[in-house]
Amino acid sequence: MELRLNKVISDSGICSRREADRYIEDGRVTVNGRVVSLGTKVTQFDKICVNGHIIKQRTNTVYIAFNKPAGITCTTDPADPDNIVDYVNFPERIFNIGRLDKPSEGLIFLTNDGNIVNKILRAGNRHEKEYIVTVNKTITPEFEKQMQRGVPILGTVTKPCKLVRETDTRFRIILTQGLNRQIRRMCEALSYEVQRLKRVRIMNITLSGLPAGDWRFLTEKEMAEINQMVKDSVGTEEASQQTSKPKPKISNKKPASKPNSKQKKSVSNSKFQSPKSKKQGERKVKKARR
Repeated sequence: MELRLNKVISDSGICSRREADRYIEDGRVTVNGRVVSLGTKVTQFDKICVNGHIIKQRTNTVYIAFNKPAGITCTTDPADPDNIVDYVNFPERIFNIGRLDKPSEGLIFLTNDGNIVNKILRAGNRHEKEYIVTVNKTITPEFEKQMQRGVPILGTVTKPCKLVRETDTRFRIILTQGLNRQIRRMCEALSYEVQRLKRVRIMNITLSGLPAGDWRFLTEKEMAEINQMVKDSVGTEEASQQTSKPKPKISNKKPASKPNSKQKKSVSNSKFQSPKSKKQGERKVKKARR
């Protein structure tokens, strides 16, 4: 099976797709010893080099559900001693799908499949994520309404969401978008402070039976359900292609068609004549009376 070269380079973990495109444009990428151009496709049997270093192509996809404890950072940066990859300690290169703030806890996916990441994360694909949130004071009916209706943060208004109050200071909320620190910012905008935030569900996967700090592989059945959910979802590359489609050209020339007698009649009898046409009509009536 052929794959785009920039995707293969990105999936190897050395850079993003955009950076891979820059490497290709700069002539720093070879396939089987030959410098290649943007749009090149490769197979698993091709020898790919970036800056003279051989890229090891991924063979098997890995999908992990991890119950992140508070204090772990959702980054692959080895310079961060609390990074999520070192904590999970998986023998192959993996990365997190989305993120949870360092003080937050709960469910997060890790994978080596770059193709599925944006199909899950993009807000336009409307995949649900469920959280249990504890705040610092009593939840009011007005707070519930505003949270569900949408809260102005980061220069936009959050999308409508579902919220259920569980206690005086704890509620359950379901989002379909993932703005930076969204729930915390929404609460802050309404003069509340989040004391604990835990994600308990992503799409069809829950934390059930998974202790904090533990991880497990997603089952074939779970992945089949996820693939069914994302089959019509749009990834970053597909979305950019859709938005970059050229608009159809609109001719400035008006079609030279004459109105028929019925059309003339309907225009002259219209109740919404312009003042000019109305005066012209009155003149004709006076002239006929003379």
